[in-house]
Amino acid sequence: MPSLKDLKNKIASIKNTRKITKAMQMVSAAKLRRAQEAAEAARPYAERMNAVMGGLAASVGTSPTAPRLLAGTGSDKVQLLVVMTSERGLAGGFNSNIVKLARNRANELLAAGKTVKILTVGKKGREQLRRDYAAYMVGHIDMSEVKRVGYVNAQAIARDVLSRFEAGECDVVTIFYSRFQSVIAQIPTAQQIIPAQYEGGAASALYDYEPSEEAILADLLPRGVATQFFTALLENGASEQGARMSAMDNATRNAGDMITKYTTIYNRSRQAAITTELIEIIAGAEAL
Repeated sequence: MPSLKDLKNKIASIKNTRKITKAMQMVSAAKLRRAQEAAEAARPYAERMNAVMGGLAASVGTSPTAPRLLAGTGSDKVQLLVVMTSERGLAGGFNSNIVKLARNRANELLAAGKTVKILTVGKKGREQLRRDYAAYMVGHIDMSEVKRVGYVNAQAIARDVLSRFEAGECDVVTIFYSRFQSVIAQIPTAQQIIPAQYEGGAASALYDYEPSEEAILADLLPRGVATQFFTALLENGASEQGARMSAMDNATRNAGDMITKYTTIYNRSRQAAITTELIEIIAGAEAL
């Protein structure tokens, strides 16, 4: 049984921890609102961009003049996985869920005889993946100095990935991130961006394009890649804050439960010690 002093110190320590987790919860709640608003504001633009690109892609079809970003290299041998996580931890399963999805995909591709390359965005993903996949990691993009995600950050990532594709270093590029749904629900997502895939696009037979659809796509596709990275960064930002807010709320509740538990033990031990002292005093008085 711990001494009364040890119990008192333990209770004080847990109370200090509860103050920290409560403060972190409140900070994440404030950041979440801004991050959620940014992610939700970007969705209509991304959806409209997807629709326009889908229409153009449907018009081009399998034309031999279709841009390589749309048509691909004709092979899927070399797969580049871009794993996007956060720079900080204490966010529940946010980072590990994204990494788990990427691990599963990497293992499936390796089992199928594909060549896998991994590019990480965010420190936590790199830390988890390099233990088992160090031989497959080809680069890392540090976001630790970024205070607020902007389109310029997405452009930097897009330039890195596009330069690898244009140099023939990969055939297929898939990004892994977490789509924000709510404070308690973030959806790990895998999205192929090269060759570009657009859902719901219908051929634009009613329109004549000048220049041609192929020329327009050649100009828009790199922007589309950057837009997809920007959307993923915003979704990740909201998901991270939601996950951290939930995790810190749980930690605060658990700390409160532990304080109640140890306070009860302390009071019982203190009562037992007082009772023992009274018995000794009474026994001594009777002996006199």
